[in-house]
Amino acid sequence: MKNWILFLGLTISTSLISQSLYFPPLTGNTWQTMSPDELNWCPDSLTSLINYVGNNNSKAFLILKDGKMVSENYYGTFTADSLWYWASAGKTITAFLIGQAQQEGLIDIQQPSSQYQGAGWTSCTPEQEQAITVWHQLTMTTGLDFNNGNLDCTDPQCLTYLNEPGTEWFYHNAPYTRLDAVIEGASGLTFNQFYNTRLRNRIGMNGLFLNFESNNVNFSNARSMARFGILMLNRGIWNTDTLMSDQAYFEQMINTSQNINEAYGYLWWLNGKDSFRYPTFTTTFDGFIMPDAPADLIAALGKNGQFLMIVPSQNLIVIRLGDPADGIDGLVPTTFANQIMRRVGLLECEPTATKNINENIQNQRYFYDSSAKAIRSAQSTNLNTTLFDMNGRAVLRFSDNYLDVSSLTPGLYLLQNQNGTQKIMIH
Repeated sequence: MKNWILFLGLTISTSLISQSLYFPPLTGNTWQTMSPDELNWCPDSLTSLINYVGNNNSKAFLILKDGKMVSENYYGTFTADSLWYWASAGKTITAFLIGQAQQEGLIDIQQPSSQYQGAGWTSCTPEQEQAITVWHQLTMTTGLDFNNGNLDCTDPQCLTYLNEPGTEWFYHNAPYTRLDAVIEGASGLTFNQFYNTRLRNRIGMNGLFLNFESNNVNFSNARSMARFGILMLNRGIWNTDTLMSDQAYFEQMINTSQNINEAYGYLWWLNGKDSFRYPTFTTTFDGFIMPDAPADLIAALGKNGQFLMIVPSQNLIVIRLGDPADGIDGLVPTTFANQIMRRVGLLECEPTATKNINENIQNQRYFYDSSAKAIRSAQSTNLNTTLFDMNGRAVLRFSDNYLDVSSLTPGLYLLQNQNGTQKIMIH
């Protein structure tokens, strides 16, 4: 009975969302727009946001509400027809395709991956390899060694045993990439053929996946990313075409998938969790991965700042494509993404905007004093605090209100103590 109630609730919820969403035609350039005035967005704030994104080496920046285009901006020679790489943001497409393959009965994500891509895809013993399931690849918990110096290498000699599957989370690109072979082995199609027939053509996307330095990278225009975002908002249904009927899988995909990194689903990044891990880190940090973004935000995040950020509670989609922003951090630059979403959250012409800015300033527990080349505490504290670099190394520990950092390389760092985690830029 409970399952039927859950199914009915999901059906009603999906129906209501679908009624409020716009789906652009599968062909042509027609796309309905929504005026920023309808959302009570201040023109000066929107212009400032567009300029902020553009001044940080961006190619495209789109904001959609209810599937309609509110702001569509391209920079330099980049246009609406230009193709760009998704980098790791494309992992989310693979997660969606795996769900489709499972609902067709081609795979079972709880079965060994070797059942679909063949034995010997790693250098593990047969028993060790049999323990690695498709689910482990989806959740970055394969247990394969991430210390060999090349996280992209998919050759068997690069994929060696380190931990029992499911006991460690690490952003290891190569085991993820082997999901392409899972789909190909199970379906008898090339990865692009499966992508085209199950997803791309059915929602009007363009582009394709190309092999690039051991990775299979999606290239498309920004509007294709927007189409995928609308599909996700409507829980895998494009207008009247149901691409994802397995709603249980959809829920698993966009919620915490394991208990090591709460901010990770099936290749999707999740905000609003109590803790998170970054790529290259084996350290867990407290707090939201994007503290200034809505808690229900889910995100496809890629190297150099390829972003598809979705806020289901607001029917909002924010997209950024481009080169690395100044001071960008890591393989999934959440600091830049957070800055964009913070500014999106301040677009409304409301008196509370100033209040929100002031609260954000007050909540910064530490700040960088460039004149003294030191980190200072905004409040009196004697907490034991650790400073991490973006490779996850603890570089300094302190417990007072002042830390000399003149000897450190300029860049982004993380401060962590019992009150949570704070990013801080040293320059």
